[in-house]
Amino acid sequence: MNKNFALIGAAGYIAPRHMKAIKETGNDLVAALDPYDGIGIMDSNFPNASFFTEFERFDRFVDKWHRDSGKRIDFVSICSPNYLHDSHIRFALRNGADAISEKPLVLNPWNIDQLKVLENETGQKVNNILQLRLHPSIIALKEKVALELKKNPNKVYDIDLTYLTSRGKWYFVSWKGDEGKSGGIASNIGVHFYDMLCWIFGEVQENIVHLKKADANAGSLKLKNANVRWFLSVNINYIPEEIKSRGLTTYRSITVDNEEIEFSGGFADLHTRSYEEILKGNGFGLDEAYGSINTVSTIRNLDPIGLKGEYHPFCKKVINN
Repeated sequence: MNKNFALIGAAGYIAPRHMKAIKETGNDLVAALDPYDGIGIMDSNFPNASFFTEFERFDRFVDKWHRDSGKRIDFVSICSPNYLHDSHIRFALRNGADAISEKPLVLNPWNIDQLKVLENETGQKVNNILQLRLHPSIIALKEKVALELKKNPNKVYDIDLTYLTSRGKWYFVSWKGDEGKSGGIASNIGVHFYDMLCWIFGEVQENIVHLKKADANAGSLKLKNANVRWFLSVNINYIPEEIKSRGLTTYRSITVDNEEIEFSGGFADLHTRSYEEILKGNGFGLDEAYGSINTVSTIRNLDPIGLKGEYHPFCKKVINN
């Protein structure tokens, strides 16, 4: 049976992937909300969906729709700014719908604790988009590591995570450049990488921040079975010259014991895959989200120690810039 969806944050960068996933899984978008009204993307997906620019009118529609139609909204997909995810998840659960939220699910682990209470009260479920767990290359890496750890449970891998995705001046004027709204660089562009690493190599045992700037964060993590050096930035100046010379503005690299893990492709359909699993009851819930949210919350509140110990080599790019 087709499911009915509502979407919050319809004009955002990631919303078209959710619309595509709703459509490709054979379901219907009933209503969408965004303060910005220039979203022609609706025409090629769900032109008949009711659209609202004010939350209050959207709220009223959702409340009335099931009373008037005898139907229900089964899922609310949440693509709003990070700091609003918590509130919009609560809205979904209180209206008898399951939530599907973009990362980061919330900004702090105690928000997850409260959402667990609301799940129990309403009987509804919170699902988090953690698409890297569905990426073929990442699944292959997890299987390879699991086999190696079965033979040697005490093995500790050395990992470098480097992710640079350049953003213009607009980024720092928008909510994404406001740490109170986005959670900062680590939360906004790094949370799914931390989730992936902990999923494969175990929980965080030590969390150190070496560098913390508005446009770049770097640090190290000690996991159960890995030592991780990480570097995240939205500054194009830190992207390697050989990458920029090819006209590319994103650089993504994970090395495990100096071996590069190739996962640059394979992202196109991961939201649809995520929806397929959620609709089968296999979504990633609050417990799966807890570790990465705790990690980024800790990073946000740690003071950087500078270039001491095992820091990521890209840190020197920032210091010398």
